[in-house]
Amino acid sequence: MQAGTIEVFSREIVRDGGADRPRLLWFQGGPGNRANRPSSISGWLDRALEDYRVVLLDQRGTGRSTPADRQTLANVGGAQEQATYLAHFRADAIVADAEVLRQALDEGAWTALGQSYGGFITTTYLSQAPGGLREAIITAGLPGLSGSADDVYRLTFAQTARRNAEFAARHPADAETLREVVTHLRDTEELLPTDESLSVRRLLQIGIDLGSSTGFDTLHYLLEDPFTTVGGQLRLRERFLREVGAVVSFAAHPLYAVMHETIYSNGPVSGGATAWAAQRVRDSLPEFAPDAEAPLLTGEHIFPWQFEEDPALVPLRRTAQLLANRADFPALYDLGALAENSVPVVAAVFHDDMFVPRELSLRSAEAIRGTRVLVTSEYQHDGIRVDGRRLLDRLLALLRR
Repeated sequence: MQAGTIEVFSREIVRDGGADRPRLLWFQGGPGNRANRPSSISGWLDRALEDYRVVLLDQRGTGRSTPADRQTLANVGGAQEQATYLAHFRADAIVADAEVLRQALDEGAWTALGQSYGGFITTTYLSQAPGGLREAIITAGLPGLSGSADDVYRLTFAQTARRNAEFAARHPADAETLREVVTHLRDTEELLPTDESLSVRRLLQIGIDLGSSTGFDTLHYLLEDPFTTVGGQLRLRERFLREVGAVVSFAAHPLYAVMHETIYSNGPVSGGATAWAAQRVRDSLPEFAPDAEAPLLTGEHIFPWQFEEDPALVPLRRTAQLLANRADFPALYDLGALAENSVPVVAAVFHDDMFVPRELSLRSAEAIRGTRVLVTSEYQHDGIRVDGRRLLDRLLALLRR
């Protein structure tokens, strides 16, 4: 790798006899997650391989692409240099990478399949390089095309509150157990197995599981027996602390935390710097306050204090602050180009999606010319994971209708 360059890695999966099929590029959710490492062919991938060769791209900074984490970013320079560098890791740059890859493969226009943040990238692709796309398929990832990050978070916090209420109604004993754990943490210091302190506000991040199809069960089992007694003192069990740590730590994907709010910076139409929008909206909602009597669990929200409490993020605290304060990110979506779109587009919008608000997705579908939409209440945000073959089959049928 030469100075001033990065490497981007992809792998291709081809079914026997499928060498002549067109290519489909998979954009996974994120930001900051590497492409899937499938150990078996099932779900959406199994269905996709019937019609396509599937390309799995490690988005820049992840997987086998040039990594961006607390170790490698230290080589870039100080916080200002790191923030400048990471400003080139948004959806527009990922689309540019995809175009370089497509041309290197000597591929004509290909199909993009984007889940969650992958749908945001696909929408940017439709805006900036539509000639590279033959078709676009989006699941749980049609972004709002205008408005601020605050607008997004007001909707996601409202949906998160509804999911909290549904969980408490289904598992009232678990809701009481959660209150007991919160009370315990206010009086007793507990350390995760990695020696990180577990604060109340950090514990509440386990609510991200509320947004998945199996999340209620996951939380139910997590909360079924969190306490033990050590030397006559009530303590949290090692198992409980280990499982909570696995959810709240960003050691495996720090870019997700660092870059998360930048995905809502869409040039002038988004109102400038995000400036920790999730924290700002949370501060206006007393039911989510960590010092509330029974605080609600949070969802897909990133807060500035996480860069003080998560050891994987502490070295990136100043970098994250600079990105949060940046007001001049270029626009990701070209509203004029989308209004004149000629690429066939289908999108699955989940009625109760906790992470990508239905209201914004449906508005965007109307703004992207020719978009066909499947609206369903069958799934949470992870519909492509739990029922991928059937969901993709339905979207392909809608695409080709």
